Amino acid sequence: LYASDHDDRFMPGAAGFLANRHRWHGTRPSAGEAFDPRGGPITPYLDDAAGGLLSTRIRECPQLSDTLPTDRAGTATHAASFERGGGGYGYNNAFVGVERRQSTTGVWELVTDLVGSPRPRFASPASTVGFADAAFAADEIIEYSFIEPARWPDNPDYAPDPSIHFRHQGSASVAWLDGHVSRESMRFTSWSGLYPTDPRTLNIGWFGPESSNQVFDYR
Repeated sequence: LYASDHDDRFMPGAAGFLANRHRWHGTRPSAGEAFDPRGGPITPYLDDAAGGLLSTRIRECPQLSDTLPTDRAGTATHAASFERGGGGYGYNNAFVGVERRQSTTGVWELVTDLVGSPRPRFASPASTVGFADAAFAADEIIEYSFIEPARWPDNPDYAPDPSIHFRHQGSASVAWLDGHVSRESMRFTSWSGLYPTDPRTLNIGWFGPESSNQVFDYR
C-alpha cells in the first residue's frame, strides 16, 4: 500500500541513517530515546489515529515480551535499548528500505536511504523477504528494527551479526514482498565478537543460503 502511494517505491527503513532518528516504524527527537510511532512511514497504514497506539499494538509480537530480560521485580530491562519501539519485527532495510546499484566490482553500493527501492527492481517478490521476527544479541537480547542479510551488501566478504529471531518454537515468521507469510527455521548463524553475547544462544541467525543474499537482494 505504501509503495502504491509513493511512486511504486517501498518505504525507507531509516531515512538519514547517520542522524539515527528515523525508522520505518517511528521517529524520535534524539538518539538514545525510544521511537514514537508518529511520523513513521508505516503508521498511517496500520492506524488512522494521530497517536499511533493501534500501530504499536499491531506491530508488537505477542511473544516478544517472553524473550526480553527482566529484573527481579519482573520489569523489562530493555527500556533504554537504542531500538526500542520496533515491536520485535525487522525490515529488510539492506535492500528494500534503501536504493542500491551494483558497482563495476559487483558490490551493491548505496544510492540513497531517503527512499526505498522501486518495486520493479525485485525480480522475485515471492522469494524476497520484507519483514521477519527480529532481535539483537548485545549485552542482552534487545529489540531491533532490521533483519540483516547474510553478507554486507557493499562488503560481501563479511557477515553482519544476525538479527532474525527464531523465537516461535525454533522458527521465525517471515513476510515476503508479495504479501504471503511463512515460518522458517534457522539454518546457520555467526558471531562477530563485537558484542558480548553469542547470537546462537538466543536463537538468532538466518534461514536461506549461507553464502549469498539471495532472499534479500534484487535477484
